[in-house]
Amino acid sequence: MIHSLFLINCSGDIFLEKHWKSVVSQSVCDYFFEAQEKAADVENVPPVISTPHHYLISIYRDKLFFVSVIQTEVPPLFVIEFLHRVADTFQDYFGECSEAAIKDNVVIVYELLEEMLDNGFPLATESNILKELIKPPTILRSVVNSITGSSNVGDTLPTGQLSNIPWRRAGVKYTNNEAYFDVVEEIDAIIDKSGSTVFAEIQGVIDACIKLSGMPDLSLSFMNPRLLDDVSFHPCIRFKRWESERVLSFIPPDGNFRLISYRVSSQNLVAIPVYVKHCISFKENSSCGRFDITIGPKQNMGKTIEGITVTVHMPKVVLNMNLTPTQGSYTFDPVTKVRPPLINCKQVFLQSLFCDGREGRRKSLMSWLKVKILTKPGEHTVLCSCPWLWREPHICC
Repeated sequence: MIHSLFLINCSGDIFLEKHWKSVVSQSVCDYFFEAQEKAADVENVPPVISTPHHYLISIYRDKLFFVSVIQTEVPPLFVIEFLHRVADTFQDYFGECSEAAIKDNVVIVYELLEEMLDNGFPLATESNILKELIKPPTILRSVVNSITGSSNVGDTLPTGQLSNIPWRRAGVKYTNNEAYFDVVEEIDAIIDKSGSTVFAEIQGVIDACIKLSGMPDLSLSFMNPRLLDDVSFHPCIRFKRWESERVLSFIPPDGNFRLISYRVSSQNLVAIPVYVKHCISFKENSSCGRFDITIGPKQNMGKTIEGITVTVHMPKVVLNMNLTPTQGSYTFDPVTKVRPPLINCKQVFLQSLFCDGREGRRKSLMSWLKVKILTKPGEHTVLCSCPWLWREPHICC
């Protein structure tokens, strides 16, 4: 299925490559570089690129591109999910998925890739199984390996490799049994000029950290599970029980993992935590204008909003801006015409004067159980009626 894997940094350098079935030349990545140049942003590079003899399927994680080379048609999401598993494994092993960490542990990286794929097909992708096959790097183990000439590869096969529960290793014992669940939700919304919500949805995940002895069987229920759409489950979830009772029943892996991800698309149930007011005006017989925006928390939310960041994309004809924020700091990039001001403030009023380069031009459970609920920054897009701003400002809070 997967013939080769290339790791590319933001500078366009291929710093690691791995081949399984046959060696594919690095020149195949030229098609990827062409698509990258056409994309406005690194995150907008097409995930699937068709070439005369191959398919390139890629993801962008932690300022790195994971580009896989396929010669036959396969489900793209299958390959994308595997690439995310590879990035998650590097994160779990090295603490970060970065170019420096991968180069420092290049031997372990090749050992992991060899175990995760067998002749191009996914074999072992669970963290618990991989850690029994290949020991995570430590300073003491590195010193011992350099002296004795041994490697991090284990001597015995993983106990859960052939079991019905491959995601959990056998014989787990803890002095204190603990289970942590983090519910992280990201709100994306579009607000019109009158302050009304045009579109709003929630992207949520439940991350778990399980430190329980033996083979625990857990159940997790929701107040209103019918609101959840596009739910993606960890393989440990018993899907039949979810379909019949809307209850999450599972034997969890040991350690950190993502239990489910979901989406809430019921717009009337998504509460926007901030209000946005703006005013745009132009001077008569002049190419200058004023753009005022006021942002603040809604009083009925009951929770403190921190770390508000406003990003405004101005037209290319704008040459300069004079900004006056009441709180926080600001910057303006005259090259990209992007203004990301107002960092770490709770309520702000912003005034800005902008000048057109061309006059008159305007464009259009257990011993311890802890559940924590967080709200991550999402995109709040404000629709402006002014033809100057054909690209909307984004508000993250």
